[in-house]
Amino acid sequence: MLPMLLGGLCAASAFASPPPPQVTVYRCTDASGRVALRDSPCAEGATQEVRNMLRPVDGTPLPPRPSEPTAAVVDPPAPQVIVMRPPQPMYRCVRPDGSSYTSDSSDGNPRWVPLWTLGYGPTRRGPSTRVEAGDGRGSIEVDSGVDTRQRARGGYYGAGTWIRDECRQMPQGEVCSLLGTRREEIRRRFFNAQPTERAQLTHEEQTINARLAQDCER
Repeated sequence: MLPMLLGGLCAASAFASPPPPQVTVYRCTDASGRVALRDSPCAEGATQEVRNMLRPVDGTPLPPRPSEPTAAVVDPPAPQVIVMRPPQPMYRCVRPDGSSYTSDSSDGNPRWVPLWTLGYGPTRRGPSTRVEAGDGRGSIEVDSGVDTRQRARGGYYGAGTWIRDECRQMPQGEVCSLLGTRREEIRRRFFNAQPTERAQLTHEEQTINARLAQDCER
């Protein structure tokens, strides 16, 4: 048994790792009290202390640190462009009789009026030259080259001109209220309307809905 035990110990010692090497350090103190550490014996006249220390060995190197994934380069978002459109205006126009109506244009309805209603009359400014017009039913009168009047079939009072009703822009709050009222009228009228009129009412309501959503946030 003893030979076998000795053989096992020898085999174990053969596979065991060798002890780490030692290093001898000399601590030298001279006559002045200065201390120095050396790896060789101290000089004569110095006090010497010998210490055996294990030589430091390199430890197990740390595994390499995994590299962090490179962040993907993301392009900045494109700037958002918002176009602010002013509300569509609405105008209230007044007829000569005092009644009013609304319009999306500032140009009121045109109407023909005689010139005499605007204060124009056949005023003569001095000697004139009268020239008969062909069949004798009318004449052209020239007042010294300063003013020209035309008379034919009823005289000067038959002349006239086109003028338009006066229109003023409505406040936006009044416009939104008017559009909402008109939409309710369309919805009430829709049930009793004929198919042709229903198509017209549907188109008008769609237009009003778009305008209310854009200009009135409704």
